[in-house]
Amino acid sequence: MRLLLAAAALVLLAAAAPGWKWALPDGVAPPPVPAANGMSAAKVELGRRLFYDADLSSDGTLACSSCHEQRHAFADSVATRPGVNGEPGLRNAPGLANVAWLDRLTFANPHATSLEVHAPTPLTGENPVEMGMKGKEDEFARRLGADACYRRMFARAFPERDGRIDLTTVAAALAAFQRTITSWNSPYDRFRRGERGALSPLAQEGERLFRVRGCAACHSGPHLTDMDYHRLEEVRARDPGLIGQTGLSGDAGRFRTPSLRNAELTGPWWHDGTARSLEEAIGRHPDPVAAEDVPALVAFLHGLTDPHFVTDPRLARPVKACGRTL
Repeated sequence: MRLLLAAAALVLLAAAAPGWKWALPDGVAPPPVPAANGMSAAKVELGRRLFYDADLSSDGTLACSSCHEQRHAFADSVATRPGVNGEPGLRNAPGLANVAWLDRLTFANPHATSLEVHAPTPLTGENPVEMGMKGKEDEFARRLGADACYRRMFARAFPERDGRIDLTTVAAALAAFQRTITSWNSPYDRFRRGERGALSPLAQEGERLFRVRGCAACHSGPHLTDMDYHRLEEVRARDPGLIGQTGLSGDAGRFRTPSLRNAELTGPWWHDGTARSLEEAIGRHPDPVAAEDVPALVAFLHGLTDPHFVTDPRLARPVKACGRTL
């Protein structure tokens, strides 16, 4: 117990690190931050630049932002995006809104419990190949180190590591930036904060239906996900779901509940992007929804869109680094 309390204290200390101020509404506590990767403005600035840099892929064609576009609430606009070698993607890229608070980051990998742990997967993973840097990890130092501005940015972000440029520091900087991808100003958020007119009457009816029909059992809490795995359809051979990680027969066809924040913008929907509309996504749930209830539920889902989030310049592709235009 003492060890657990000490670890929790270290996380809290990191979250409240000097020099970093979270821009969060009243009542929202800062997300947990690993003590080994405390927040800093220098680290976030570096991570933001890396997030938009295609040099993190083997052939220079894919950046993190290629699959996580701000205008789509940091999701993708296609069902599954091919990797650098043209291999088809396996799953739809989820939105990143409030990802800092989530402890299960993908549809079917229970081991991806932190942004630092998950970052190497798109960079160096092979099932499927995304950015294709497996076996080419030294390229991070060579490519990024050839840029004097990057060298200065790494030195400022990681003074305790003498500005080292490698997969570990790249992942740490990306994680720091992604923790700032926060969305708390949708009409639904304002409605919950007491602004009764923030949601239209139809959306308010949709919110009521969402609760009474049991949708909120899985899409629960402030992030509208219970972070658990569920089976909603028959098992598909190409992607059998959680069983691929656990080997347990009961996990076949199970996928993590996605967050519904900014759901209007994150389509196509479903773990494989095969639902082409919100109406179709609603209709694919096992418990049928009456046709007359669908418009209200869709209006409620539209009420989860945070317009400032998708235009926030602090999250957009940087135009300058080290005082110079990129």
